[in-house]
Amino acid sequence: MAPRLDLVLINPSSRTQVYQSLGTELAAVENPVWAGLMANFCRQKGLSVEIIDAEAECLSPSEVADRVAYLRPVLTAVVAYGHQPSASTQIMTAVSRACSAVKVACSEQPVLLLGGHVAALPERTLREEEADFVAAGEGVHTLAGLVEALKSAVPDVSAVPGLYFRDNGRVRRGPAAPLLSNLDTELPGIAWDLLPMPRYRAHNWHCLGGHERQPYAAVYTTLGCPYQCSFCCIQAPFKNGEVAPLGQKQPPNSYRFWSIDHVLGQIDTLVNKYGVRNIKIADEMFVLNKRHVVGICDGIIARGYDLNIWAYTRVDTIKDGMLPKLKAAGFNWLAVGIEAGADRVRTDVDKAFSQEQVYSVVREIQSAGISVIGNYIFGLPEDDHATMRATLDLALDLKCEFANFYSAMAYPGSPLYATATQKGIPLPRRWTGYSQHSRDSLPLPTRYLPAREVLKFRDAAFTEYYTDPGYLAMVERRFGAQSVEELRRMTAITLERDLLSGALDVEPTLLPPDEAQTTPAELLQLAKR
Repeated sequence: MAPRLDLVLINPSSRTQVYQSLGTELAAVENPVWAGLMANFCRQKGLSVEIIDAEAECLSPSEVADRVAYLRPVLTAVVAYGHQPSASTQIMTAVSRACSAVKVACSEQPVLLLGGHVAALPERTLREEEADFVAAGEGVHTLAGLVEALKSAVPDVSAVPGLYFRDNGRVRRGPAAPLLSNLDTELPGIAWDLLPMPRYRAHNWHCLGGHERQPYAAVYTTLGCPYQCSFCCIQAPFKNGEVAPLGQKQPPNSYRFWSIDHVLGQIDTLVNKYGVRNIKIADEMFVLNKRHVVGICDGIIARGYDLNIWAYTRVDTIKDGMLPKLKAAGFNWLAVGIEAGADRVRTDVDKAFSQEQVYSVVREIQSAGISVIGNYIFGLPEDDHATMRATLDLALDLKCEFANFYSAMAYPGSPLYATATQKGIPLPRRWTGYSQHSRDSLPLPTRYLPAREVLKFRDAAFTEYYTDPGYLAMVERRFGAQSVEELRRMTAITLERDLLSGALDVEPTLLPPDEAQTTPAELLQLAKR
């Protein structure tokens, strides 16, 4: 008889819940980056691992459970990470269903939940879900430690780092798990061989102009982010490792790098083994460290790869000499966090750059031949109708090649979540309500507007932008008439919204006026409690 499998990692299927009909053809189908990283970490420890990517394979929770029952692993782990940090919370409904299905199909199967959302709310997650265990922090040490503990003749999980577990009805926790320090050796890339690589596809906009959307892959080159935007939950998995001992100064947010050679090795594998051309650099903040960015670009250029890459940047992180290198390496898209069109709204959430900088940087990127994805947020704490209109007017004037319009959300792990829970602001009743595109989407109110007004404006802004004649004329010049038709098909899809139809009844609560006196630093401390 073959030895028993040690670990199964599950990436649950959530596309329909999160994106509605946009998920059928337009949204990306992305490889689960964290599950792939965790698999390699555990294999380095001598553990046998399989990944079930229910999202890519369109598996129902019961089908996932049947596979787990067949594989009979020592531990099943459901991974709550999405396309970006905020997506961890919105897929928790799918995580819960996968967990419950496994427990129904094989009740004795130990199940662990881990990921960004779980790290933000570990005790609550353990109390609410049918899982046996949850992991705080990054989760990799917890995974390997828990499998080894469960394989012992007399299992004792109390010393597993980062683990939350039940003990006679009480929630207990093990010692804190350390942050990984040497990513090259401790987290050596994604286990591509365990993933259904032909199934992944790029976003529709990533391939405007007629590029094929498959094959596609997402990779990390860094972990974390040094900035402290109040609406962001990127640091939730890393907070435990960042907390200073009593009496010592609070350290800055962690921001760690894989080496340039290691990143290039991952790209070599994707290109030469899997034929990947479309790549997403999934880092929350890639265009930041000039040596790191230019080194990766130089390596790609030297190899002569013909790639179609996109990555995130800030308005204030692009340095001299970066853009020509990025374009030559195949970075055809940069996502820029513009956020808002009013200075007071941006400054309130630690985005203190000027309108002139926004115009200058966007035009500089476009002049380098790189397309821009402008990211805008409606409903930040200082927003009213006039400032939201200013944000939309800015978007229409900038005419970025693509634009994402978000509603502000109080994502668990973010300072805004700490504020909302402290002040009793209504939050989504189900985790899918944290999705930007779901039926039950429920954004935050502002100090001047209820959530309903924010969501209504966001949806109207999306339609106005993508039907604007000036924007469509620019797209036709840049990408051709076929791309315009693709965007028209996208715009024709109407999202159903319970908040706007009256099916979701929420009191029109506003953020308390005194919250205007809370600084970003104070919000950050609330989030780290």
